Amino acid sequence: MRLSRFFAPTLKENPTEAQVVSHRLMLRAGMIRQHTAGIYNWLPLGTRVLQNVARIIREEQDAAGAQEIIMPTIQSADLWRESGRYDDYGAEMLRIKDRHERDMLYGPTHEEVVTDIFRNNVKSYRDLPTNLYQINWKFRDEVRPRFGLMRGREFLMKDAYSFDIDYASARHSYNQMFVAYLRTFARMGLRAIPMVAESGPIGGDLSHEFIVLADTGESAVYCHKAYLDKPIPENVDYGADLTSIVQDWTSLYSATDEKHDAGKAAELGADLISARGIEVGQTFYLGKKYSTPLGAKVVGADGNSVDVEMGCYGIGVSRCVAAIIEASHDENGIVWPDSVAPFHVGIINLKVGDTACDEACEKLHRALGLQGYDALYDDRDERAGVKFADMDLIGIPWQIVVGPKGIAKGIVELKRRATGLKEEITPEGALAKLGATI
Repeated sequence: MRLSRFFAPTLKENPTEAQVVSHRLMLRAGMIRQHTAGIYNWLPLGTRVLQNVARIIREEQDAAGAQEIIMPTIQSADLWRESGRYDDYGAEMLRIKDRHERDMLYGPTHEEVVTDIFRNNVKSYRDLPTNLYQINWKFRDEVRPRFGLMRGREFLMKDAYSFDIDYASARHSYNQMFVAYLRTFARMGLRAIPMVAESGPIGGDLSHEFIVLADTGESAVYCHKAYLDKPIPENVDYGADLTSIVQDWTSLYSATDEKHDAGKAAELGADLISARGIEVGQTFYLGKKYSTPLGAKVVGADGNSVDVEMGCYGIGVSRCVAAIIEASHDENGIVWPDSVAPFHVGIINLKVGDTACDEACEKLHRALGLQGYDALYDDRDERAGVKFADMDLIGIPWQIVVGPKGIAKGIVELKRRATGLKEEITPEGALAKLGATI
């Protein structure tokens, strides 16, 4: 992609309305623009990152046995009345009427809809377990949207829903999602710590929030410092008993402010971390909260009908983008982890119009594309300082700088954005190194 043709309206100055780092940098890098309070347009750069985050989530959900569906954003109020939540949910639910004066709503969550899908299509225990997920837009009419994507009204979310025959099976499904979440966030470059949490309006009696520690977090959180470098599970067999992994990750103290036990925390002494946190995901064991009122039953092995056990599991996809920036930035801009970066490599032509520079950049651009890497080629007729600043602001992991003096000697500069380390290297050497690294 040529930067001269790429729609990325960057800003030199910090927008006055942006109070946190992620909001400032997403606006400055041309990732998003506000449509109205708490609702944002995603521009090409932001969309690329959002899609990469969603790709990682899909891969880990699929590996854990969940199956993707798409449910409607506009829902019938009748289902919510059937579950008993229509009047209880609160003002965050956007209630609307269609032309026939039927009560509808813009879905803040999808427990009712997915349970309706299940009850109308699954009748036997032989079809269990079932885990269905979607990546779709949600709307919650926050009373005071703020901090950009951290507390918006419309947001992209992954929500999964498990259905099982009994408690033991439901806990296995819960454990599968718990472990999948550890792996998902780690792949995004996030250290997300599972913390005992309140279930809120979703319901259920067991819940964990996955929290990224950050000064700009919305709430106070507490955890053992060993969580900061605890190894992430690898080569997971999701069909096996995952209880030991979950117990290992929940044996240390960790809690959100609502579940914080000051007495237990005090026993940790210097091992206690007291910080602010950003919630990027949450898991819920629901039991029969929705299956009983909505009649989601199956016939068991004994021939008797039984209400299924449920769980639900959310990840704030768009919020993850903001959390990654909060966790990975410097004074010059965003520092994207390789796995979610909008482009793998940025090519900077220091002298557009110079035959040798133009040819070298074109050759690099083509070669990277043939190797399967996305490259953003800065072919603009701009000062070198502007190009360097924009490339650092956008945060692409690798930069190849091509200038007339270097290319005359057959050399380019290869820079790693995360460390700032630079090396002079031949174009062929740069391609080989990137091929072995990306």
